Amino acid sequence: MVFEEKMIMDGEPEDVSNVSDPIDLVRQKCEEAEHCVHTRERLEQCETRVGSRSSTEEDCTEELFDFLHARDHCVAHKLFHSVK
Repeated sequence: MVFEEKMIMDGEPEDVSNVSDPIDLVRQKCEEAEHCVHTRERLEQCETRVGSRSSTEEDCTEELFDFLHARDHCVAHKLFHSVK
């Protein structure tokens, strides 16, 4: 109980639900970039192909990593321009 009171006394914000992480907005914008759209389409095609089969050893790990790499590459160049 003392710890909780100390946190309130130290000026911690009571409502943090309206705080947003700038990386979320940058990721959304980057996902709309041409290269990311292309890699997302490949990932979705793979997921559809794998999901339509009842027995397969194929997974979409490579496509997922390609998409995440493309998105994160874009984010790396834009993120710190939005942080002040």
